[in-house]
Amino acid sequence: MANRSLGLARKNKNDELYTAYDDIQKELIHYARLFRGKVIYCNCDDHNGIGLGTPKSNFLKYLADNFQAFGIKKVIATHYEVGRRSAMYILDKDNTGDGIICAEDILEIPLMGDGDFRSAECIELLKQADIVITNPPFSLFREYVAQLMEYKKKFLIIGNDNCRTYKEIFRLFKANQIWCGYNTVKKFVKPNGEIQKFGNVSWYTNLPTTRRNEYIDTGKRYYGFQVMYPKYDNYDAINVNKISDIPMDYDGVMGVPITFLNQHNPQQFDIVGLIAGNIKGMSGLVSKTGKDGPYINDKLLYGRILIRKKKEN
Repeated sequence: MANRSLGLARKNKNDELYTAYDDIQKELIHYARLFRGKVIYCNCDDHNGIGLGTPKSNFLKYLADNFQAFGIKKVIATHYEVGRRSAMYILDKDNTGDGIICAEDILEIPLMGDGDFRSAECIELLKQADIVITNPPFSLFREYVAQLMEYKKKFLIIGNDNCRTYKEIFRLFKANQIWCGYNTVKKFVKPNGEIQKFGNVSWYTNLPTTRRNEYIDTGKRYYGFQVMYPKYDNYDAINVNKISDIPMDYDGVMGVPITFLNQHNPQQFDIVGLIAGNIKGMSGLVSKTGKDGPYINDKLLYGRILIRKKKEN
């Protein structure tokens, strides 16, 4: 069943996309100091014909290019093969004897199975890892993250922005167990080499980022401008249409766009809940009408994250 479901996932057009080198470089450089002495595992790293010394996986290529500069201990990469044995790729030492550790030193070792990230074989590799870095199948994102949490792994992964409204993922955001990275991912490479562009794909991580220490100060005020911030029909909370309009003098609950999670600072705001038309029981507040979702004048708005300013000590 696991093999079948991953096979079906790979038929999803958004699951068969390769991450561009420059997007990987732009994000991973922020965490370089955290890679020193660490074992990094790319367990959904579709190599598309990788050979010894010629990595076509941009994740493996970037980590190989910076292996010594970052002080990485070891890189392991695996990928799924439909209906046949896969392989793992390991970089941990100078195999060519030229005095440097780089892509030419990558070893290819056959796996017993097909490389499914949920297989016992790949889970044993996962247990060895300090940090997981990859672009997992979007259609299996819930299951993929659940495995990372089960094995208590640090990670830096790519996912569709819609994942933030999944109940399983939102609970992790609320509990400060997952957050957004620094960048969005604008483009991917298709198997045929064509570029496909996106506007709703981001990095997700539980590694420390400086963005989580940045305070929002919009300069906007609620009192005297209440007309800009109507209350929901069904929740004791005000609606804020843009992050740049968050009123800094309001201490109650506010509904803000889901993109707020891109710059959420847990020292400044608490996440109260999530309200959207198709989300039930995630608001963290009692609905006065019994309806879920953000309603104003009986009109359902786009989904909102409910937040509240932290009390000052």
